[in-house]
Amino acid sequence: MTPVQVSPSFFISSQIAPEDVTALAEQGFVALINNRPDGEAPDQPDSMDIEAAARAAGLAYLHAPMCGAEISLADVERIHDLTEQATGKVLGFCRSGARSMLGWALARSEDLPADELIALARGAGHDLSQWRSVFDARYAAHG
Repeated sequence: MTPVQVSPSFFISSQIAPEDVTALAEQGFVALINNRPDGEAPDQPDSMDIEAAARAAGLAYLHAPMCGAEISLADVERIHDLTEQATGKVLGFCRSGARSMLGWALARSEDLPADELIALARGAGHDLSQWRSVFDARYAAHG
């Protein structure tokens, strides 16, 4: 698990384990966003175990699971609020980082134009160009 920087304060990664949390805190992360549903794979750690490790290390924790590209608007808002309020680096994680990239982009799409979101995602190794119309609509409604 190597965090990939998306913005000055947001990073994505593949699945983390509870034993990774202390090192993440030492690297300056202040919050974790888990976008992976529990039970997706037999070898993945349970969200409650990662949350317990995060709380013990003093990190904020949000479980906002995404199945494929499905995410609730409530979770998009919670991701937005957490990333806005964080006083340091935030790590979003899932199996590959792709869902975390999308969740963050949706959360930021009210504030950032589609071109910028797509470029940031591309820089982190993900193609979100198929989401342009969604980003454009959210930005137009709020930007």
